[in-house]
Amino acid sequence: MKALTRIILALLTLSACSDDANEEPDPTLPSTIDDLEGPINKPTEGYGSDGTYTVAKIAFESPTYEGKNVEVFYPEEATGPVPTIFYSHPYGGEESEYNLGLYEFIAKKGYAVVFAPYPTTGASVEERYETLWESFEKAVSDYPDIIETEKVGFMGHSFGGGASFSLAYKGFVEEGWGENGRFIFTMAQWFSYDLSDTQLQNFPSNTKLITQVYDDDVTNDHRMAIDIFKHINISDAEKDFILIKSSTVDGYTYSAEHNLPNTQAAYDAYDYYGIYRLLDALIDYSFNGNSTAKKVALGNGSPEQITMPSYDGQALEPLVVTDDPTPLYAQSNYLFKCGAASNPRSAYCE
Repeated sequence: MKALTRIILALLTLSACSDDANEEPDPTLPSTIDDLEGPINKPTEGYGSDGTYTVAKIAFESPTYEGKNVEVFYPEEATGPVPTIFYSHPYGGEESEYNLGLYEFIAKKGYAVVFAPYPTTGASVEERYETLWESFEKAVSDYPDIIETEKVGFMGHSFGGGASFSLAYKGFVEEGWGENGRFIFTMAQWFSYDLSDTQLQNFPSNTKLITQVYDDDVTNDHRMAIDIFKHINISDAEKDFILIKSSTVDGYTYSAEHNLPNTQAAYDAYDYYGIYRLLDALIDYSFNGNSTAKKVALGNGSPEQITMPSYDGQALEPLVVTDDPTPLYAQSNYLFKCGAASNPRSAYCE
């Protein structure tokens, strides 16, 4: 419990307070972030480059988390419902400013993203899962003119990464969302609750998966991500396990710690090239069947997938991609160990 408190406090320190939410769309919502830190700039074309849409936002009261608002970021110019990503944040990331760059990127590309806060303290894991799910359901029910459920992705980080599988199962299997395109994109995931072996073996055949871990993450044992990656019934051709390593370019360190991606801690080329680029391509492949996009998102180590940009002859470390991941470090390296008694899937740790 003390360890959990330490990480919660650390993440809360990184979080910021948001303004009061609007009940009506705000098509003039300004972008609060632009230039990247470090010497490498945003991509100007291809996957990972910013889209041309204006970011709008709707906010509504959380159905279970008193005093908090669920936010839906979407393209203001859209004339009908658009494919939607349901995002589950990490502990402490209750305000969208924590990772605003990601939500704005998604909306600029022409898609919607639902950000649902859950309580960091004073709630059980099951109650947090329920808060996320009821928020997603309410967004779908109340905003059918914005949210399309025929093409759906679930995305999450840390606690939210672990939760994304159970939530995706509810959406994909129990609700039938994603009939024309489904994916899951998880980052630095924590324990996965409410997820049986039977459920893992019954994800729809059109589900795609990217699992990301970060080499300098000492918070969540990579074995948690490896477990789900290996046991979910998604073929190797439709999933990739991706490791990002830190790099130093022109004196600037591109960190591959637990808080990647995080607009507040650092907003740099790793956000765009390590996460947004792959997400952009995964969306295009999952929703549109684009074979070029697959080479970037699920390229099984293709040059299009692993190659990262350079500056003045200094290149970022290439992505490490595999379909058969193995742990690189002992469980003692991590704050949250896969073999912990609190992990409902501890028996599957290597």
